[in-house]
Amino acid sequence: MVTPDIPHSDTHGSIRALDLLERPGLESGVKLGSLPLSLRSAPIPAGWVLDGKPEARNTVLSRSADGMARTLIWDCTAGRFNWHYDVDETLYVLEGSVVIKESTGNLRCLSAGDMIFFPAGSHAEWNIESYIRKIAFCREPLSGSVQLFQRVYLRLRRLFGASR
Repeated sequence: MVTPDIPHSDTHGSIRALDLLERPGLESGVKLGSLPLSLRSAPIPAGWVLDGKPEARNTVLSRSADGMARTLIWDCTAGRFNWHYDVDETLYVLEGSVVIKESTGNLRCLSAGDMIFFPAGSHAEWNIESYIRKIAFCREPLSGSVQLFQRVYLRLRRLFGASR
C-alpha cells in the first residue's frame, strides 16, 4: 500500500512527493498535493570518484523563501567517492545502503530508516555497494557574526519574554 504523502518509487524511477500546490485561504502558505517527479542527472565531480562509475540523480522538492534551505531527493548507483559538504545537510535514507567513512576514519553503515548530519565544511567517503536513495535537508550556514547576534537575541527574548 502506498501512502500519497510519502515518497515512493514506481517502476520508472519516478517519485511521488509534494507538488507544492497552494491551497486558497491558507494564510500559513502550507503547500500540499502529489505529483510524480523525475530525478535528473547530478554527476559526482570526476575528481571525487575513487572507484566504480556511480551515477547520481536528484530533484529539489522545496526551497525556503529566503533561499537558505532546500529539501531534495537524491539517489546513486554503486561506487566509492568523496563528498565535500558546503552546506549543513541532514539526510534520511529511504532505500538501499551506504558505508560512510568519516574524516576520523570511523565507518558508519546506513540503511533505510537511518539518519545522519553533516555540517558545512565536513567531508566523508561514500561506499555504495549497489544503490541508495535519500531525502536531504540542506541549509546554508549563517555567518559567525549573524550566529552570535541570533544567540544573543534568543537569550534576551527568553529572559524578557518569560517575565510577561
